[in-house]
Amino acid sequence: MSIAICIAAACLGAVLLLPACALARSATAAPASGIPATGVIGIEEGQLNADYWIRQQSKPDATILDPRAIAAQNKRLHELDASVHDIEHLPARLTRAQVREWIEAMSQPREETLYDERGEEIPAATLAALGDNLALDTIPAEQATRYGMVVRRADLRTFPTRLRVFNAKGDSDIDRFQESALFPGTPVAIVHASKDGKYWFVVSPLYAAWVEKDRIAEGAKAAIFDYTRKTPYLVVTGASARTVHTPEQPGVSDVQLEMGVRVPLLADWPSDKPVNGQHHYASHVIELPYRDDQGRLQFSPALLPRAADTSADYLPLTQANLVRQGFKFFGERYGWGHSYNTRDCSGFVSEIYRSFGVQLPRNTRDQAVSPAYNRIDLAEGLSHEERLKIVKTLEVGDLIYIPGHVMMVVGHEDGWPYVIHDTTGITFRDRTGELARVHLNGVSVTPLVPLLFNREQPTVDRITSIQRIRP
Repeated sequence: MSIAICIAAACLGAVLLLPACALARSATAAPASGIPATGVIGIEEGQLNADYWIRQQSKPDATILDPRAIAAQNKRLHELDASVHDIEHLPARLTRAQVREWIEAMSQPREETLYDERGEEIPAATLAALGDNLALDTIPAEQATRYGMVVRRADLRTFPTRLRVFNAKGDSDIDRFQESALFPGTPVAIVHASKDGKYWFVVSPLYAAWVEKDRIAEGAKAAIFDYTRKTPYLVVTGASARTVHTPEQPGVSDVQLEMGVRVPLLADWPSDKPVNGQHHYASHVIELPYRDDQGRLQFSPALLPRAADTSADYLPLTQANLVRQGFKFFGERYGWGHSYNTRDCSGFVSEIYRSFGVQLPRNTRDQAVSPAYNRIDLAEGLSHEERLKIVKTLEVGDLIYIPGHVMMVVGHEDGWPYVIHDTTGITFRDRTGELARVHLNGVSVTPLVPLLFNREQPTVDRITSIQRIRP
């Protein structure tokens, strides 16, 4: 390839390592620059769809892992990966030390200067009040383990607050208190309440953080975990799906369900029995959790339109399906920590794989080093040439990790891999040798090789590991 390409890592931790890229001029479609009309180096309009990449594969519909192999891999994840919480088998009583450890691991005092949405510095008194709201001194010496279930998509927060904070003036996009999101039907352990009574600290299978109480319904452990195992069920296979609006039962009205979410199907619902004031023949009758007036967990039938992108089971794990699932998010806005009702780079790949029943840790940090998968560790001392030999062997679905970012391989051009990823932007050198920056801020397809991480260093040389969800 005659054009040197540089992709700046999408997630903020990597972007902060790119001062040179911040000075780069914007890309244009000027012929002298060699940038295609798309404005993205190495990408033509015909490549902006799943079918283009699927046609390249010799066996696009061959099964990569069957359901038994996926179940075995998920079992390894829970056995070997310390970032995953087996909340179903927590002890019946939790100690103060355990609860405090969870909270302090998340809600660490902030020493750096932070700014609000207006670019004004967050006062030290405000940050101190956030620490006080943790109410660490009220954690009992011992407490019964309580359980709940997510009833609406819920933001996971570093501190029990909706305050959005940023690392720099003028940066109002990356909220440093936004951690992740939980989706309806997710079980959690409720381990503590904020001083103001508005938040719970919860431990979910993949993450522990603060969440607004009205997003969680407290219930009996048996009922919660029985719900997660009910059959038959539907799996959301579109980017998202939404239940039918119903004023009769607001708790299950307009509920957003993300890719890979599994919901019980009430397949034997009587044909002459309305669901929340509506005939159901145009919808699937599913069962959803909701929170009653006392904050307790209840379940109700709900309608999910048949037009929604769903499946009666997890999708077969094939190269064609991996590409299709990735492209269902194509063009969606990047959302740090699942901000903006969307997702970030690690959430993006997690939700793709969840539609096949494959579980991944939540963050790139944990995904990159998880011992549950077929991992290639790229040591720092590995030469550029040796790295190129490795990346040339990558296959569709392989996950590539650099500090703070992950990309998924979707295919190849001239033997070199292309990737789909949820990214803030890319930086590259055009044919004139000048650095150019494209502020993508969404799910995008880009070339991988050769890349520049900064003005001098190829991105390939920043790869820390490759996870292959395959034999």
